[in-house]
This record gives sequence, structure tokens and C-alpha cells, in this order.
Amino acid sequence: MNDNRKVALVAGASGLVGQELVTALCAAPEYGRILAVTRRPFLRNHPKIANRIVRFDTLEAQLRGTTCTDAFCCLGTTIAAAGSEAAFREVDHDLVLAFARAARAAQAQRFALVSSIGADAASRVFYLRVKGEIEAAVMTLGFPALDIMQPGLLLGSRRDWRPREFLLQWTLPAIAPLMLGRMQVYRPVRAATLARAMVGAARSGRRGVMRFTYPALRGLAAGVEAGA
Repeated sequence: MNDNRKVALVAGASGLVGQELVTALCAAPEYGRILAVTRRPFLRNHPKIANRIVRFDTLEAQLRGTTCTDAFCCLGTTIAAAGSEAAFREVDHDLVLAFARAARAAQAQRFALVSSIGADAASRVFYLRVKGEIEAAVMTLGFPALDIMQPGLLLGSRRDWRPREFLLQWTLPAIAPLMLGRMQVYRPVRAATLARAMVGAARSGRRGVMRFTYPALRGLAAGVEAGA
């Protein structure tokens, strides 16, 4: 669809991936309007962008009456940033699920979720278990199309200081070329690449539940970069 009729609903628009996604959506001719859902004013001027400032504890109620064609969820934190496992779960599970329900109520036909490589509801690793649980929960909502993005470490400049990620951002890219075969899925991914991959997945028109790891993410992003 290239007639500017698509409306994108984006949660986490001010984050690392969210900002890149908004940029990619602004450049996508099929989207005529981008509803950026944030807690604080979204300081970005573009004729396509409309900012929806909400309180996340009442997100569903505040988005009631909104309509969209595609919804993109870039919400996420770390246990260190959240302060506890319970606070992490509130963001990466409860808040994501609330946004997904709001998107379904807004008539979204496609939902894109930023998850993680290794996400598994049965994992012994808390982070990966929560990611797997939210994937399963969103699947029950019945979106005609559900794109689950499973990147490894995300590369990009963050506003908040994450020492462990900062170290990995310096070391992993150097050894990424050695991650071959089954290890490819663990290669780090630039936030801009992930964002373009989300647009590419939406542009593909595929229905049902689709999971995308490193090789597919790179392919989808390349298609968007080439103007496909």
C-alpha cells in the first residue's frame, strides 16, 4: 500500500529502537500518520507524527478510541535500569501486554514486537523467560499478523548509561564475523537495522506469526534500504 493510508501506532518511540523506527516510518510512503506513544513530549517535528502522551499505568484507557493499521512495540528495559526483577517484568511483560491489547482494540491488523534471541517461556534465565512469556501472551490476542523480532545485542547510542552493554558494544562487533552457522543469530544488530527490518516485515504483507532473527533482520532491512 503506497497511498499514505496506513497509520502506525508506536510505543517506546523515544527509546533507542523507537526513535530509529519513527525515522524509518517517516520515510515509508505507505504510512501517512505515525502516532508516537510516549510518557514525555516527543521532541520531533514531522508532518506525519502525532504525539500521544500517556501515563503508562492507564495506557489502555488513554488509547481508547484510537485507530491504526499497524502497531509497533519498542518498549523495554533492563533489570539493572528497572531496579528489580519485578519492576523489569512490569515493563517488559505487563506494559507490553497492555499496549498490545490497546493496539488490538485500535483495530491493528499487524503487531510488531521487539523481543530477544533466546526468548523462551521455559528458560531458567529470568530475562529470557519474561521475553518468552510476553511472546506467548501477545500470540493469544489474535492479531492477523504478528512479527516477533528476536535480535541479539542492540547497537546504538543510548541516553542512559548501561556499563555492561557499553562493554559488549565494543567487543561483540569485533568477533561477530566469527559467529558463523548457528551462532549467527547471536550477532549484534544496529538499532537502525532492526527498525528498518520492522518496516520490511510490515511491508512484506505476511500473515500469521513470524519470528525474525539476525539473518532475516538483515535481509528485511536491506530490502527497505533498497527501496523494495
